[in-house]
Amino acid sequence: MLLGFHHAAIICSDYARSRHFYVDVLGLRVIAETNRVERQSMKLDLALPDGGQIELFSFPNPPPRPSRPEAQGLRHLCFAVADVEACKAWLEELGVAVEEVRVDALTGRRFTFFADPDGLPLEVYEG
Repeated sequence: MLLGFHHAAIICSDYARSRHFYVDVLGLRVIAETNRVERQSMKLDLALPDGGQIELFSFPNPPPRPSRPEAQGLRHLCFAVADVEACKAWLEELGVAVEEVRVDALTGRRFTFFADPDGLPLEVYEG
């Protein structure tokens, strides 16, 4: 029944800062941007090259997300990349703090983590 992954939804604390990060830093393409006046909320639909999407929301005073140590619920978002080292260097040139590259013991593939402006863990995985 399931055909594939469609989108992940993220609630941010500072819409302008998160919009800049996902659009200008990560380079995701804007599909639509909606001011939902009745909810005091912005919604930004973003496209990944493979067709996956991220919905970025703002809401007044959202509670902080528990992140570390490992919290229950969604753990992180992972993006496929061709070269983890090159992606790490690119992110660092843009001022993003990136962890050291590791090797997945099960697959032998390289990966690393960084965070969005609200501390949401993001992963890049070579594949």
